[in-house]
Amino acid sequence: MTAPSRRVILADDHNVVRRGVRTLLEARPNLYVVAEASNGREALELARINKPDIAVIDYSLPELNGLDLTIALKRELPRIEVLIYTMYDREDLVLNVLRAGARGYVLKSDPEADLLGAVDALSVHRPYFSGAISETLLERFLDASPNPSTTLTHREREVVQLIAEGKINKEISRVLNISVKTVETHRASAMHKLKLRTTAELVRYAVRNNIIEA
Repeated sequence: MTAPSRRVILADDHNVVRRGVRTLLEARPNLYVVAEASNGREALELARINKPDIAVIDYSLPELNGLDLTIALKRELPRIEVLIYTMYDREDLVLNVLRAGARGYVLKSDPEADLLGAVDALSVHRPYFSGAISETLLERFLDASPNPSTTLTHREREVVQLIAEGKINKEISRVLNISVKTVETHRASAMHKLKLRTTAELVRYAVRNNIIEA
């Protein structure tokens, strides 16, 4: 049976990774890479324009991380399949992106066959998890209690990421199209929930939780 044609978008801040993944996927006659993005916000905008079937995204993306990008993609394009392609295998990260709607998770250290297998599976709307991302993890996902990082709202995580990336309140208000006062409210709420007192502590939190790269 002929494999269904699928449109794919790639999001990774390393050009060499995007180029390698694109070459691998386009060797398949049914896969078409319709767009590439180097940060999360660019990926979201390109997805809105191109309406891909599958998004292959890194977890640590500038401006909008893989978790919040997954949430946004599934909200705006409910039928899109999201594959997280990353170096991180922390259980809490996997659980969080599964809750957000991703149905594939492959490590960059896994064989190429896993990446292709994941895209093939998602092409027919089947989940795929490689290596250490096992059935046990899926079972735990179904009844696991939320990780503390998930106590932040989607907007609070966006603000935390942009603060940790060095943006000031006025810049954040422009990026998110909200008022400076609203930025300050989200910032204060996030710091209260996380029991943090300084921007430096907020940056350390973002690094520890892979919201930004160190």
